[in-house]
Amino acid sequence: MGGAPERVVRRSVVVNATLQQIFDLLANPSEHVNFDGSGTVRRTVDDNPDRLELGARFGMKMRMGVPYKMTNEVVEFEEPRLIAWRHLGGHVWRYRLREVDGGTEITEEFDWRPSKAPIVLKVMKSADQNARAIEGTLDRFAELFPDNS
Repeated sequence: MGGAPERVVRRSVVVNATLQQIFDLLANPSEHVNFDGSGTVRRTVDDNPDRLELGARFGMKMRMGVPYKMTNEVVEFEEPRLIAWRHLGGHVWRYRLREVDGGTEITEEFDWRPSKAPIVLKVMKSADQNARAIEGTLDRFAELFPDNS
């Protein structure tokens, strides 16, 4: 697993919202399509929980060239500051929330240290692809909560 810092991609943005507003979106699988910046999340599966909690499993209908379904498990959960999930590949998508002047700082991370196939991710340049997706997601959050000052 190792602690290689290059295996964690992170970006941050400050949005005009409370910690709880952001956390509520993250903890509701049906909202994920509204902030996904990767363009791959299409919709939730029918049997998802309404609200995520530690250990909850939820599925997404995805498309990257071809349609597929991805099942995730919540592996970190500290309301309203931290939520993270992973799928079968082992890598983790994590959101850290911090109250700051002007709202909430959202830091999204793609943590591939626990990946079961790090060589594949490296060859596929997944870190670069996910950095762009994270930037897109954070842009979507900024659009959802515009600064009205």
